Amino acid sequence: MKNITLSANEEDIEAARRKARSEDTTLNEEFRKWLRQYGRHEDDYAKKALALIDDLRTRHGTGGRKFTRDEMNERR
Repeated sequence: MKNITLSANEEDIEAARRKARSEDTTLNEEFRKWLRQYGRHEDDYAKKALALIDDLRTRHGTGGRKFTRDEMNERR
């Protein structure tokens, strides 16, 4: 595991440590969870977006019709 150094207000750090202790965890463990989630957020978003597009394609087809550029950009 690799170490990193962060800077933060001392009061904020102590408050976070107290909260972590009350939740029977550590500030390091909470940061690791946050870092893992933060790094994967875009991947999750892209997967959800592609799943939605696939779902819409199966439920709302065009019947093979190709739309013109003007039709696709038309505002109603």
